[in-house]
Amino acid sequence: MNIKFILFLIGLIALLAFQAKIVMPVVKDIASSDFFMDDSGDEQNRLSVTSLMTNAAHSQCNTYISNELLPDHALSFSKQPLNLFSLGNFQYLVNADLEITPENTASFTRRYACRIKYDEGDDKSGLSDPENWSISGISGLDNL
Repeated sequence: MNIKFILFLIGLIALLAFQAKIVMPVVKDIASSDFFMDDSGDEQNRLSVTSLMTNAAHSQCNTYISNELLPDHALSFSKQPLNLFSLGNFQYLVNADLEITPENTASFTRRYACRIKYDEGDDKSGLSDPENWSISGISGLDNL
């Protein structure tokens, strides 16, 4: 019984040493390399910015809301969103107000957030085509 326990301890110590000295340095080297970085040329910006891409993202979010989410409501979109954030890699976050007028009731305003991605990368020729955009999610327009 003592021999099995000693062999178990030796095996455990060898496994821990192998992980600490061999496996973890390799994992750290891979994680710190550029292997997982997606350098698309579109940098993130923590400040709200207005650019050709963010304006197109705002427009496409509005198109999606009016055509897919609320096609039976009269909608009035704000001309300028509250915030437009570039998340990098052609992903954008749009925060804006929307005035909704349902049939036979008073209008009300909702604030929404839309996360959207431009799928064509640097090719800006398709900014107005909704097929070139992917909506990741919209919040603030639930229960309508």
